[in-house]
Amino acid sequence: MDSPTMTDRDDFLTRAGSGPLSGQVVVDFSRVLAGPYATMMLADLGATVIKVEGPKGDDTRHWAPPVRDDDATYFLSVNRNKLDIVLDFADADDLAVAQDLAARADIIVENFKPGGLAKFGLDYDTVAATNPAVVYASITGFGPDNPLPGYDLLVQAMSGFMSVTGSPEGSPYRAGVAVFDVITGLHTTIGILAAVQHRTLTGEGQLVETNLMSSAMSGLVNQSGAYAAAGANPTRMGNAHPSIYPYQPMATKDGEIVIAVGNDGQFATLAEALGRPDWAEDDRFAKAKIRNANQEQLEPEILEALRAHTAQEWFDALTPLGIPCAPINSIAEGVERAKDLGLDPIVEAGEGERIIPTIRNPIRLSKSEVSYDLAPPEFGRDSERVRDWLRNSPAATTLGTTVTDEGESHHGHH
Repeated sequence: MDSPTMTDRDDFLTRAGSGPLSGQVVVDFSRVLAGPYATMMLADLGATVIKVEGPKGDDTRHWAPPVRDDDATYFLSVNRNKLDIVLDFADADDLAVAQDLAARADIIVENFKPGGLAKFGLDYDTVAATNPAVVYASITGFGPDNPLPGYDLLVQAMSGFMSVTGSPEGSPYRAGVAVFDVITGLHTTIGILAAVQHRTLTGEGQLVETNLMSSAMSGLVNQSGAYAAAGANPTRMGNAHPSIYPYQPMATKDGEIVIAVGNDGQFATLAEALGRPDWAEDDRFAKAKIRNANQEQLEPEILEALRAHTAQEWFDALTPLGIPCAPINSIAEGVERAKDLGLDPIVEAGEGERIIPTIRNPIRLSKSEVSYDLAPPEFGRDSERVRDWLRNSPAATTLGTTVTDEGESHHGHH
């Protein structure tokens, strides 16, 4: 059976715009990063996302500085385009509202500890009993049978990621952003969209499960794949690449430039540009596999040639030749560079008195636009609006549901 769209029920919460997910109601029981990132992706694409916060609010509301006015920028970065309601599951009336939302949801996203929603009657089996078309996404740290806390840093350590990050002579390093939270959020979004398509074809909802550890295994791509396929155990190489060379930052007259040579043709062009065309004819360097094995012999010669000019001069000279290279920018410089490239990285979310600059959704669709009509919400901004919608719209028991909630557990994906 087809799920009624929100406009079939009531247009009280209808979003502006006509994104591909318009009419899909997402109940978001998640907090911190992986779940909220996934639900923001759905919201950007037109879904009506109802963010459910406990009395203390999403943890990231308190992760400051940096701040914009009184808002933590961490929270602002992953919560645009959402309605917001505050519910205390320990309160019988509030819990009834949460259960009513779950019964009407097309999609539910949650990241409580495994089994943490069962005692509230908000777990998949209970919700699906009355809302069989619900798409219910559950995010955990290490799978549904492992109650370990799902912090991104733990997964960076446990997955092996940190063992390949940093200098060979130094300590393992974490990434400068919660990479596996983001990757898990993206995997969750993909799983939800696949389940929505399955529901379109069959009328059936289903449970979608993702976890940070499995996402890390997938996100480590060639590194984890090297162990799976060849038993290789990669180690830290600083900024070097295990398979291709040169593919790293390299010193110039006044700083470093990243050079990313991915094939022998690019290397021959680089050799010519550096005034050493003989490298491309040298049996030690001409082919990628052998060049990689002999990089200790080649690197001093490359560095000597690069010392002739500044990083910016090399960038200006090498880029027109098709040699992949880049300056090492700060975040501010990176955003400004994206502006220079015409990518419009900053968009304003919201309207009226509350408009928040945020980073653009990278998806561009030729037939339906991404929308930014709702600013990241103030705490409980839409509580009464959502309650009124529940009171004034008919109950729908054939909708799909997907709830996201990390709740009072410390299963936040940081």
